[in-house]
Amino acid sequence: MFGIERWWVILLILAIVLIVYGPGKLPEVGGAIGKAFREFRRASSDLQDEIKRSTSSSAQSSDGSAESRPSSTSTPGATDAKPTDTKA
Repeated sequence: MFGIERWWVILLILAIVLIVYGPGKLPEVGGAIGKAFREFRRASSDLQDEIKRSTSSSAQSSDGSAESRPSSTSTPGATDAKPTDTKA
């Protein structure tokens, strides 16, 4: 993520967080930051998977032979479904 030459930036940010929140709240802040990173990674991988699925389905639909026979692994209309996120 960060290169070796940027270690002082991470150290500076950690020192500022320690001063602002204090040592008592530091575990809570760390947990919140970790949770945010996990959510970001999950959303990023979901988006990459969706892009891969859409490019593979468009490649199959552009091929005439794939469109004439149904695929046993996909359900009809699966590419038309839009994800719904109620957490927003």
